[in-house]
Amino acid sequence: MKPDFSILIPFYNEEGNVLPLIEEVCAQLDGLRFEIVCVNDCSDDATGDELVQAAQRWPDRVVTLTHAQRSGKSAALFTGLKKVQGDWVQLLDGDGQNDPADSRRLYDKHIASGNVGKLGLIAGRRTSRNDSGFKWLQSRIANGVRRLCLGDGVTDTGCGFKLIRTAAFRELPYFDSMHRFLPALVKRAGWDILEEPVADRARWHGASKYGFLDRLFAGLFDLFGMIWLVRRGHQGVALESNDPRLK
Repeated sequence: MKPDFSILIPFYNEEGNVLPLIEEVCAQLDGLRFEIVCVNDCSDDATGDELVQAAQRWPDRVVTLTHAQRSGKSAALFTGLKKVQGDWVQLLDGDGQNDPADSRRLYDKHIASGNVGKLGLIAGRRTSRNDSGFKWLQSRIANGVRRLCLGDGVTDTGCGFKLIRTAAFRELPYFDSMHRFLPALVKRAGWDILEEPVADRARWHGASKYGFLDRLFAGLFDLFGMIWLVRRGHQGVALESNDPRLK
């Protein structure tokens, strides 16, 4: 049967995190029809082996995909997007910092009734940070600049927790690092955005894949591109399409 809900998790060198995270997702979503789509972005540790074990342990739940070459988080999300079947997709980071309990809570609160209107994205806002003070300061400055330039209204776009309507996700243009701008892209496409508080947990195993200079220069370059893109308008919606954005 078609799942009610899809979980999409990109993995890159997350050895030790794979099986505990998938087990936790299964426990929290018990009672729902759901799938877990995992994308291995050319990990060179035991992540691939752990994903094989996960697919064997939960054959009716877990779908695994492996990139032919390292392509980045945004590419991994789009690879998984081609496979998901649910009307809504929960994006989780592979390091265990996002809490699947928030997925169940927000699904039950906003989506289970079916009365979602034009809602296209629920963006997580971390209520506490398990980062250093320097990273917290970076995030506050980056979020403020982005919000001023793009007007997306989201205070913590760096949070990997995103619950997104599949139809809205599939309309978005792809470019490297576009996952950093999902709220602005979804709003540009005419969908509503909601921000909800979510937990932020300490990374279970491994190390962060992003450094200060990576975030700074890539973020500034991409922001200039996003400013241009947002000002270039959006796709049309046909009156005959029964699209939720017409209501």
